[in-house]
Amino acid sequence: MTEHDGKALTIARIYVEAIANRDVDTIISVSADDIVCTSPRGRLTGTQAFRGFHDGFARMIKKVVVLATFGDDDQAVVVYHAETHPVPNSTVAELLKIENGKIASTEVIYDATPFAAYAATVAPH
Repeated sequence: MTEHDGKALTIARIYVEAIANRDVDTIISVSADDIVCTSPRGRLTGTQAFRGFHDGFARMIKKVVVLATFGDDDQAVVVYHAETHPVPNSTVAELLKIENGKIASTEVIYDATPFAAYAATVAPH
């Protein structure tokens, strides 16, 4: 960390490294109890739902490479490349808003088309 890093950027780096390491407990530890996550899959609220979101993603991950992190004291952006079992090439960006030292919300941005195409080929359980 440098003297120019903001609080949000520090939390964002912890968060994206936890994604890369499939460390859902760390993700939840830096998330507010009432976190709001909006993604192509919809909107969810609370750490229980957010844990489910990241548990599912962690099971799909083969490899995550962090491409960039930017931020200040109140918000940060993380960009990463995800290689997953269903989709080998996906670039994801997240806008994280930080309040009281925790992630209050994240806007997850990625092309959901290849994931939907894969899901259409999988028989429901």
